[in-house]
Amino acid sequence: AFGSIFAIIVVKHFFGGIGQNIVNPALAARAMLLASWPVAMTTWAVDGMTTATPLALLKEGTVAILPTLSDVFIGHVGGCLGETSALALLLGGAYLLWRKVISWHIPVIYISTVFVLTALLGREGWMTGNPLYEIFLGGLMVGAFFMATDYTTSPMTKKGQVIFASGCGILTTLIRLYGGYAEGVSYSILIMNLFVPLIDRVTVPRIFGEVR
Repeated sequence: AFGSIFAIIVVKHFFGGIGQNIVNPALAARAMLLASWPVAMTTWAVDGMTTATPLALLKEGTVAILPTLSDVFIGHVGGCLGETSALALLLGGAYLLWRKVISWHIPVIYISTVFVLTALLGREGWMTGNPLYEIFLGGLMVGAFFMATDYTTSPMTKKGQVIFASGCGILTTLIRLYGGYAEGVSYSILIMNLFVPLIDRVTVPRIFGEVR
């Protein structure tokens, strides 16, 4: 309830209402809740047992009790509402692409960037990563398909969207591997939201006939 109030009143309406917010309201509220109640936001019950999210286990180095890749892909893991099943999120993202609600540039570039950088940098050093496992974990899928593609807080041009998505992927990987938080999706998208006006300014083509 507190997160909803923060998202709607502070993030959206304080900046002018629908279409005027400078960052994604849902992600801003989630970041606020994570900072305020970190334990409650990262501990979940699966099959009656309380456990940390797989990303938190990776961050702690507790690899012995990690779920299998199939469990991660299907969604039989702990996590926030709507982020656990990579399969369901991929189907939802494919539907949005098919209906042309979103374009492929942001989700594909975002996920691909995390995949490549995770494979190269790894959690145990150079080329030690498990990129397939990493992209199915946490909020990457829901962030790439449903949050980063928000019309109000993403660039207008295709070139700008590629830059935006690449920045999100780089920041997500750096936060996950080297930051203090296990997950970096929310913060990476919020940070890149703030750069959208600059990205648009650089990438929007000049009007035909315009003189410098």
